[in-house]
Amino acid sequence: MTCYSLDGLNPVVHPTAFVHPTAVLIGDVIIGPGCYVGPLASLRGDFGRIILEEGANIQDTCVMHGFPDSDTVVERNGHIGHGAVLHGCRIGEDALVGMNAVVMDGAQIGARSFVSATAFVKAGFSCEAQSLVMGAPAQVKRRLSDEEVAWKQAGTREYQQLAQRCLQNMVACEPLAEVEAERPRIADRGLRPKGSAAS
Repeated sequence: MTCYSLDGLNPVVHPTAFVHPTAVLIGDVIIGPGCYVGPLASLRGDFGRIILEEGANIQDTCVMHGFPDSDTVVERNGHIGHGAVLHGCRIGEDALVGMNAVVMDGAQIGARSFVSATAFVKAGFSCEAQSLVMGAPAQVKRRLSDEEVAWKQAGTREYQQLAQRCLQNMVACEPLAEVEAERPRIADRGLRPKGSAAS
């Protein structure tokens, strides 16, 4: 990974966490056990502290940053979709932030809540546990069902397993010049998009 000490503060990465080599960690960043940090994610602890708690994931091209003296936190089993931006906010335990969503300073997303893809969550926003948060500016639309939360939890477990797969099996390689005969596929682990016929 690309990792920088700043003002005497080194990022901290638990040995069971996976951080992709193209991700960037700067300064006051703390990554807990079993976390996954995806390609090109930027975690900039150059003003405030950045924390990923146990089992959380932050996917490709996500950004975590905050103002001085702030904590930007993804709590235990938090799930941050591709391209999301978190700035000085707190994402509750087992919550999900969808692709390309933005969550601003002082916002607090309740445990087991979903922030929809492309939502814009204003500074200081808060919601109760198990809320569906949508829109720009974002509002609570309804309470999530236990079945919806279970679907999210299954996806988060896949990312926790992905962290271990990457630690064990991912290696840099040269691409092949052509597709081999009977090319195998990555094993089907049964996870499907919400609302698909197979889910």
